[in-house]
Amino acid sequence: MASHLSEETITSRENKWLKIFRAALRGTGPPDGEPIGVEGPRLVEDALRSGLEAEALLVSESGEASELERILRAAGESVTGIPRSRVMRTTDKLFASVAGTETPQGVAALFRQRAWEFDDVVRGAAAADGALRGDAALVVVMAAVQDPGNIGTIVRSAEAFGATGVVTTRGSADPWSPKALRASAGSGLRIPILRGMAIPVLLAQLRVAGVKIVAASSHSDAAAHGAGPDAAADLREAVAIFIGNEGAGLPREIEHVADARISIPMSAGVESLNAGVAASVVLYEAARQRTGFTTDEL
Repeated sequence: MASHLSEETITSRENKWLKIFRAALRGTGPPDGEPIGVEGPRLVEDALRSGLEAEALLVSESGEASELERILRAAGESVTGIPRSRVMRTTDKLFASVAGTETPQGVAALFRQRAWEFDDVVRGAAAADGALRGDAALVVVMAAVQDPGNIGTIVRSAEAFGATGVVTTRGSADPWSPKALRASAGSGLRIPILRGMAIPVLLAQLRVAGVKIVAASSHSDAAAHGAGPDAAADLREAVAIFIGNEGAGLPREIEHVADARISIPMSAGVESLNAGVAASVVLYEAARQRTGFTTDEL
């Protein structure tokens, strides 16, 4: 295994690669053009198997002993692999100083961002790779959802329940931030994602694409707008489901233009659900309508 690593062990905190890894693994998400930081052997494997192009791999001394072989095996099976000159080792102490987790597992990598387009979000990852996909668009839009854990949960549920893509609007946490990626359990590395879109631009593109706008509202909001059991949204057609901010809900501009609203019936006294939970329930309903899911199948 040693032959796969650079000859020297990085021992300086000021090393340029450690600085890049520290920014990627402890930041709030990569700016355009900057690498995505992925930490932990499982997520690094997922990224390699999903076809992301690796820019560098960093392992600690303990990570080299326990995890490097499986990572290199996954890299060997991937299309792009990892350049040997970019497979680096450092001490356990220095790895901990750049890691974004409290108990690092000694493996981290930098990956080039995938250049998803609006059409990819509407058509899905399979269609983006050249495969045919006949499903109607199912886009999940997070409008200023600020908690990275909620973002990651929603992205994970989006992939699990067959969404074609995910969009975050300006003011949302970054779905490629380290915390959101961990919460998505790797889904954020596979499903088409557009980050930080302006709402007016997104609404215009959805209209042109013939995608209906569905506002996911709390029970009280739905009641205020006259939505009831007979006003449930038809989620079998091409739709974009908008999930609002944890405290403020959906912006008025979305409420005003929504083609339909969907609410989750809840017991009296419960004001609202966590954004990640609410989105997951709505996505399950979309999957149920589209494919006939039943609770026995999950």
